Amino acid sequence: MMKLTIHQLQYVTFGFLAILLSTSCSKKLSPVQKDFKQYEINKSTVEDTAIVAIYSPYKKQMQAEMNRVIGFSEVALTKEKTPETLMGNFFTQALLVASEKINNKADIAFATKGGIRNEIKAGDITVESVFEVMPFENQLTVMELSGEQIEQLANFIAATGGQPVSGITLSIQDKKPINIQVQGKDIDKNKTYKVVTYDYLANGGDNLDLFTHALKRTDYPQKVRESLMDYISSFTKNGQKINMQLDGRVKIIK
Repeated sequence: MMKLTIHQLQYVTFGFLAILLSTSCSKKLSPVQKDFKQYEINKSTVEDTAIVAIYSPYKKQMQAEMNRVIGFSEVALTKEKTPETLMGNFFTQALLVASEKINNKADIAFATKGGIRNEIKAGDITVESVFEVMPFENQLTVMELSGEQIEQLANFIAATGGQPVSGITLSIQDKKPINIQVQGKDIDKNKTYKVVTYDYLANGGDNLDLFTHALKRTDYPQKVRESLMDYISSFTKNGQKINMQLDGRVKIIK
C-alpha cells in the first residue's frame, strides 16, 4: 500500500465519505418525491465489508500518524478566560517563529481566544492534539500596519479582556489599553509594524475589520497547524521540553 501524508489521508477519508453520501442521495432522493423512508444507523447496522476493506488500511495509517508523538510539555497549555494564557503565549510564539522561517519576520503575533479550539495537556504532545487546537485549514498571513492601526488593535485587545499575543505588551484599565509597547519599545504612531496572524482574521473575522485595511498583506501556503507542529518539533530536535510561562504581557489594572 502506498504511504500517504497526513493531509493526503484526510482527503482520502473525506473523499470516501463524499462518494458514499452522493451515491446514497442520488439513488434515494428526487425533487418530486413526496414520500420518504427514514433509515436509522445504530449498533445493529451491518457494515459493508467491501467498503471497509477499501478504507481500513488508510484509516489505520491515519490513526498511527495522529498518535505520533512530536513533543513534550512540562505544563498544561491552558486557555482560561484571563487576559493572558499559557496556550495563547505558546500559539502566538509559534506564529512569530513561523514568520521568521518564511523570511518575513513579524514584530507582533496575534490570534483570538476563540480561534484556539483546545488546550494541550502536560506530557506527550501528539499530532492529534495539534489538530484539536487548530482543526481549520487557516494559513499564515503577514500584514503591515501603521502605528495608529496597532493602537486600534490594542483597543480591541483591551475591550475584549485580552487576546493571545506575542511581541506586544499592554495593560488594560477601564477596558482601555495603556503602556503599549512593541518589542520592548513604546509604540510609535509614525512607524509601520508587521503582524503575523492567519487568513481568517486578516479577512476581518472575529470583528477585526481593521485588518482589512492593512497597508500591505502577504498570504502564505503554510498552514497554522503545520507551523505549530514545526514549532513543537524544534524543541524535540534540540532535546528540549516546552515549558511556557505567564509573563504579564497583557494584564488588567483595577
